[in-house]
Amino acid sequence: MDRFDGMRAFVRVVEAGSFTKAAQPLDMSRATVTQLIQQLEARLRVRLLHRTTRKVNVTEDGAIYYERVVRMLADLEELETGLPNTSTVPSGQLRVDVPGPFATMLLVPALPAFYARYPDIQLDLGVSDRMVDLIGDNVDCVVRGGAITDQSLVARHVADLQLRVYAAPAYLARAGVPTHPAQLREPPHHVVRFRGARAGPGFAYELRRGDDSVPLDTRHMLAIDDGNAFLVAALAGLGIVWLPDYMARAAVANGGLVRLFEGWEIAPMPLYVAYPSNRRVSRKLRAFIDWVVELIAADAAEPARLSGSLNTARRPARHPTPSRR
Repeated sequence: MDRFDGMRAFVRVVEAGSFTKAAQPLDMSRATVTQLIQQLEARLRVRLLHRTTRKVNVTEDGAIYYERVVRMLADLEELETGLPNTSTVPSGQLRVDVPGPFATMLLVPALPAFYARYPDIQLDLGVSDRMVDLIGDNVDCVVRGGAITDQSLVARHVADLQLRVYAAPAYLARAGVPTHPAQLREPPHHVVRFRGARAGPGFAYELRRGDDSVPLDTRHMLAIDDGNAFLVAALAGLGIVWLPDYMARAAVANGGLVRLFEGWEIAPMPLYVAYPSNRRVSRKLRAFIDWVVELIAADAAEPARLSGSLNTARRPARHPTPSRR
């Protein structure tokens, strides 16, 4: 048995809580991972894991061994990449999960610029608005909108997303143009609610002007937990929505959406890049995070971009999604 293969397999099983989940990112079979752990335990003469039909739990000895092995493997990677004659170009596979609109409107169109800079990084990109288990799913980092409360994650604040209220011309022709947010509480007006895959029923938004504040998430006929579908619902005239600038920009430019309630403001939504606290930031992960920061900053500096530019490769740009959208 290669000792380091056994150590890496053990770390992945502990983090994934499953031999099956650990096997996939290691490109091994479940049987091979099981054999590596058994050989590691035999060599150490201690039991590292408790196995049941449903779950794998680390033993007391296993927890101590895990903490030391994680540090040692990280030190080994840093040593190998830090030698004077070793290439300093970030390389290797990076698993990232991002919201749908952030991927389709900003990140994916800008990837040619990323690969021009980092040709040796292989991105495994998850695109969804679902809750991602970074440890269990072996994800290196995620882009998240809204508060990060998980203490197992390190969250880097990369932007504050300005949200504004919009409706499609078809909706306004049918329901009329509201002149005050309080009108959203009564028929015929209603909103489309973003349900929030990570936070149960939804998120609390309100419009403010001076000392006045009006809750936005009031009457609704439709709730959606996917950011791209949320935007499509707005364009279809299904209700009033609130969106970050980058999501609404193209639709406003081509007349698909109309901004409402000028002079009223919604508190900006913080945007984070988060990664597990028990992992050191590798060179490839640091490169990706720094590039995302550039992406967002460049988009913020180009508020007048037209919708056509969203469909072409371009330099790093800015702004993500309401609460994971």
